Amino acid sequence: MPFPTGALTGLDPALAALLDGMSPVAPRLAPLGEALGCIAAGMADVLPAQPVQDIAAIDGWACRALDLVGASAYSPLALAAVPVWVETGDTMPEGCDCVLQAGLVDGSGPITQVHGEAAPGEGVRRAGEDMAAGQPVAVEGKTICAADLLVARKAGLSELAVRVPRVRVIDVAAAGRETFSTQFVIDRLKISGAAVAGTQSKAREAATIAAALDGEACDLILMVGGTGDGRTDVTAEALARRGVLIAHRIALQPGGTTAIGRFGSTPVIALAGSPDQAFGGFLALVQPVLDRLSGRCERAGIVLPLSRKISSAVGICEIALLGREGDRWSPLAVGDFPLDAMRLADAWLAVPGDSEGYAVDTPVAAIPFRHSN
Repeated sequence: MPFPTGALTGLDPALAALLDGMSPVAPRLAPLGEALGCIAAGMADVLPAQPVQDIAAIDGWACRALDLVGASAYSPLALAAVPVWVETGDTMPEGCDCVLQAGLVDGSGPITQVHGEAAPGEGVRRAGEDMAAGQPVAVEGKTICAADLLVARKAGLSELAVRVPRVRVIDVAAAGRETFSTQFVIDRLKISGAAVAGTQSKAREAATIAAALDGEACDLILMVGGTGDGRTDVTAEALARRGVLIAHRIALQPGGTTAIGRFGSTPVIALAGSPDQAFGGFLALVQPVLDRLSGRCERAGIVLPLSRKISSAVGICEIALLGREGDRWSPLAVGDFPLDAMRLADAWLAVPGDSEGYAVDTPVAAIPFRHSN
């Protein structure tokens, strides 16, 4: 049911309305080249121990450590047989438990001599040292990174199971036909592991915008533009005409003119047209929806003390952009985002509506922008 008009809708109930009944999208197999940055889904396959058996960690001579005891440059030790030469990654020969560097074995004369000793395991990567047996190929709910692809390739896999929400983006065209915010939103979608199912540009007419909802099937519909108080801002009206609108105007800054709705079972989020307002709405509302659809693990904040206080208005959730300075978070912008702050921010923080902010030195858990998981 739509929330009452004329008053701001709290961020928490707005988000709850969007997430109600929502479950992760079905997993699919993606080639390794396309899986990077996606959210991993569970796979039945588990890995054997890595490496499967002892291998050489360096290039050199495979030996038995017990045969080298006491050997040194001043007191070479004769070997009964020439040791086996191995290179990095080679399987260790039977009975050998260490690898000596090339210069420590002299086979130029009739008797092979060794000029150094080694401890058992030196120069060797033991079976299971990289990864114990029974581990998943990729951790379900986490972002697939380059190291995950390395593990998959070493295991001989060509595909990974991922969850990729499909998002249809509707650009509610402004008079100047600028698409900066829409492109910015699309870029954020890709960073979040979503796929853009289609992009449409529609004139600012309520009937035209309402008709744009009828399109390709997707998991989330995003509209960009037309949510404010301008004479041609009719996006919320268009959603209301279709019986889609749940709430317009959220107790959020930036992003207060965001509208939300449901088109059947598909969530609809209409973001403001200016980049900072769109960014605030994206972080507070779009990102949690994408996380639910992709089955992503809960985002863990990095707890650091503030270098300066954050002041916030009671009754409105304000988004703060933070930069990291050593072991502290430094506020760059709160509730109003200059482009430079958006560019330089390392993390973000939602200041709840019942808070007046945080004093200097208060530890806060900020969500980093640039991280793997």
